Amino acid sequence: MKKVITFGEIMLRLAPDGYLRFVQVDHLEALPGGGEANVSVSLANYGLESQFVTKLPSHEIGQMVVNQLRRYGVDTSKIVRGGSRVGIYYCEKGASQRPSKVIYDRAHSAIAEAQPSDFDWDSIFEGADWFHFTGITPALNPTLAQICIEACKAAKARGITVSCDLNYRKKLWTREEARKTMTEVVKYVDVCISNEEDAHDVFGISAENTDIDSGKLNHDGYKSVAKQLADRFGFKYVAITLRSSISANDNDWAALLYDGENYCFSKSYHMHIVDRVGGGDSFGAGLIYALLSDYSTQDAIEFAVAASCLKHSIQGDFNFVSVDEVKALAGGSGSGRVQR
Repeated sequence: MKKVITFGEIMLRLAPDGYLRFVQVDHLEALPGGGEANVSVSLANYGLESQFVTKLPSHEIGQMVVNQLRRYGVDTSKIVRGGSRVGIYYCEKGASQRPSKVIYDRAHSAIAEAQPSDFDWDSIFEGADWFHFTGITPALNPTLAQICIEACKAAKARGITVSCDLNYRKKLWTREEARKTMTEVVKYVDVCISNEEDAHDVFGISAENTDIDSGKLNHDGYKSVAKQLADRFGFKYVAITLRSSISANDNDWAALLYDGENYCFSKSYHMHIVDRVGGGDSFGAGLIYALLSDYSTQDAIEFAVAASCLKHSIQGDFNFVSVDEVKALAGGSGSGRVQR
């Protein structure tokens, strides 16, 4: 069984019911979520050995988060316990022309105050095949950026494949800060995952004749973006998700995977969205699973996009779908008819 390690912050997601706004509610639903943890849960659902690494307090809220990960088959044995708080993010789901909103309350979380000495990467990477993190983790502070670099170096020394979803978050750092740090981090990355904005925000690479706000996407432009990223940083694979946002509820969804020779575009899905958060993470997990399973470049991108399409129908950060369900959609079974 292939083993994947992910590293980052898991938070509590506090959200109003349905499409209520923050100012309307007197209670909030609490669910765990966070980029790398979302990937771990997906991979565990697909039957891989999936291990999530972070730092969480030893009190009951930290334990609740650990228990949730265990519930879905994620190995939590390397989670460091310490610190005083679990980070929080508040999520208000958008509808129609009203966008979703996210408010962070993650300062001084346990992982944000972690030190390099907290993590024994030689032990963590024992028997691992793949290491995944996102650009959100080094964005938390310079110490976390250094920890990510140390983790990448340790992974590369063991011959472990390293993937990174750029995941630029303007609420965490500036473009200049992101470019300086991520230019150093991605030296150790084999598989780069980006979207229609990240390559521009982090590295200043843009697709020509594309307007993401109007939904006008130029496929030839994205071929250029993928090649520029691969040529500049030596990535073995570059995956770029292509989202046309018609409204908060309706998106068109596809992606490109470039392997240094072939540019493979997936089919496009028109999605009526239940929950968009975690969509990119479900794509990353699908891609990791497919590449570890020796799928062809075309089959890998079809699996990843189908997995993410299904996630958009599921409430919460985690993607609760099976390999068979993803394959069925990728193979053309997307009508949503009742299965009896």
